[in-house]
Amino acid sequence: MHPIFVLYRKSCLLFLKNKVAVVITFLVPIILIYLFGHVFGLYRTESGPSGIRIAVVNQSSEPAATELIDALRKEKAFRLVTEAENADGTKRPLTEADARAAMHDNKYRYTILLPPDLVRENAIGVHLKFLSDPRNEIESQMVNGLLQKTIFTNVPQLLGKSLQLQAKRLIGQENLTAFNRTVADAVANHFGGDREKIYQSISGGDFGIGALTSHKKGQSTEGSAGLRRLDTTAGSNPGNAAPAAVPASPTEESTTEKKAGGFLSRIVSFETEQVSGKQVSNPMAARTVGGYAVMFLLFALSGSATSLFEEKRSGIFQRILSAPVRPSHILWGRFFFGMTLGIVQLSALFLAGKLFYHLDLWPHLLPLAVMTFAAAAACTAFGMFVAAVSTSPDAANGLSTLLVLTMSAIGGAWFPISMMPEAIQRFSKLTLVYWAVEGYTSIIWAGQSLLEVLPTVGILLGIAVIVMLVATWCFQRNKMFE
Repeated sequence: MHPIFVLYRKSCLLFLKNKVAVVITFLVPIILIYLFGHVFGLYRTESGPSGIRIAVVNQSSEPAATELIDALRKEKAFRLVTEAENADGTKRPLTEADARAAMHDNKYRYTILLPPDLVRENAIGVHLKFLSDPRNEIESQMVNGLLQKTIFTNVPQLLGKSLQLQAKRLIGQENLTAFNRTVADAVANHFGGDREKIYQSISGGDFGIGALTSHKKGQSTEGSAGLRRLDTTAGSNPGNAAPAAVPASPTEESTTEKKAGGFLSRIVSFETEQVSGKQVSNPMAARTVGGYAVMFLLFALSGSATSLFEEKRSGIFQRILSAPVRPSHILWGRFFFGMTLGIVQLSALFLAGKLFYHLDLWPHLLPLAVMTFAAAAACTAFGMFVAAVSTSPDAANGLSTLLVLTMSAIGGAWFPISMMPEAIQRFSKLTLVYWAVEGYTSIIWAGQSLLEVLPTVGILLGIAVIVMLVATWCFQRNKMFE
C-alpha cells in the first residue's frame, strides 16, 4: 500500500502547484455560483429583477393616476422616468414623443401611458397603454407581470371613479350626490366613522373594491376580525358565541385570486404596442445569437494569442528577431491575424444563424460588418492582454476561462443584466461583451442604421485601443521575446 500513498501524495502536490487547475476547479465555479445566486435572488429577501428603467407619461388629470405612479415607483424592480430634459438643462414632464424617441435610442425599453381617457366616461373601466421593446424576452415577461400586478392592485379606486362618472351621466349630479350621502349615512350609522370622510371616500370612487386584490395585505384580516368580534359579542352567554372563523385554504385563496384577476382583466383595457422588433422573423435567435457568438470568439482569440508561448518555446521568436524585425512587429502582426480570424469566425456564425434560424442579415449588412470589425478588434485585444499578463500557456488558459465566463455572465450574453444587483449592472458596462451584445441586438432586433450604432462601435474600438496599449506595455516588461 505504501507506493499507492506515495503516488497519491505526488498527485496532490502536482495539483496544488498547478495554479491554473486550482483556479478552474475552485474559483471559476464559485464565481459563477455567486453570479447565478444573484440571478435567482438567493441573496435577497425578494427575488426578481432590479433597476429596470420604465418611462411613465401621465396625460390624465385624475388624482388616482398620481397614486398609480407612486405605486409603480415603490416597486423595487423599476426605476421610473417621468421627466425629460430640455436643451437648457431644465426638466419638464415626459411626453409620448419623448418616450418613443428615447426607446428608439435604447435609453429605456418600456413606457406606461396614462391617457386622458384613463377613466372613460362612456363605459365602465380603465384604459392604459403599454409601449415595449422586448429585445430580451425573459426581462419583458417579468416586466409585464410586475406591471399588471401593480396596476391591478391599484385599479379599484380608478374603477370606482369610473362608476361614479357613469352614475353621474345616467342619473345626474344632484341624484348622485343624494345617493352618496345616503350610503355614507348608512355606513356611519351601522359601523361608525366620520360621515363626511366616508362621503368623500365614496365620491372619490373608493367602494372597498380593493379588498379583491389586496386581501393578503391585512385588509381581509381586519375585516374578518371585525366579523368575529360582532359574532362573539352578539350574545351574553359565552356558550352561544359563534366559533372562530376558519382560515381559508390555499386552494380557496387561489380560486379567489383567480376570480378577482379575471374580473379586473375584463374591466381594465391594457393596450400594448411593440415599438421595435416587429419585423424580425425569429425573435429568439435575434436576441441570443450575438451574445453567444462574442463569447465563442473570446475563447477562440484567447487561445490563438496564447500560441505566442509555443512559438517562444520552439525558438521561432529568436529566429524572427535575428532579422530586421522588432517585437512590436510580432505583436501587431498577431493582432491583425486575430482580427482577421475574428471577422471570419463571426461571419461564419452569423451565416449559420441565417441558415438555421433565418436571421435577417442582408438588410443590415453594412452596420453588421462595421460592428463585427469593432467586436473582433476588442476581442483580439483582450486575447493579447491575457497572453501579456500570463506566465505560461496554462495560466493564460485559466485566466481567459475565468474572465470570459464572468464577462459573459454579467454582460448579458446569457441572461438579462437586470437580474443582477444594480452595482453589478453598472460594472457590466465596463465589459466588451455588454457593448457587443447591445450593438448586435440594436442592429438585428431593432434594425438600427450604421449612424445610430456608431456610439457603440466607438466604445468597442476605444476598449480595443486601451486594452491593446496595456498589453503592449506588459509585453515590453515581461520576457516573452528574450
